[in-house]
Amino acid sequence: MRNLKRALAALFVLLLAAVVLFFVLENQQAVSLVMFGWTAPPLPVAVLVLVALVVGLAIGPLLGAYGMARGKRRIRASIRQAVSTKG
Repeated sequence: MRNLKRALAALFVLLLAAVVLFFVLENQQAVSLVMFGWTAPPLPVAVLVLVALVVGLAIGPLLGAYGMARGKRRIRASIRQAVSTKG
C-alpha cells in the first residue's frame, strides 16, 4: 500500500511538472508591466505568472499565521479579563 501511495504521488508530481512545463512553453510572449510610472523589463508571461504564484504562496501562510497569532492574543486577553472580573 505504501508503494502505491508513493507511485501515485510521483505520478502526480510528474503530471504537475508536465503541466507547468506546457504552460511555460505556451506563454513565451514578452510583456512589460507598468506601475506608478515604473516600467519593468520585458519578460515572458509565464515568468510573471509563476513569480506571482510563488509570491502568493509565500505571503498567504504568513498572513494566516499572523491572523492565528492575533486570534490567540484576543482569546488570552478575554480569558485574563474574565478571570480578573470573577475574582
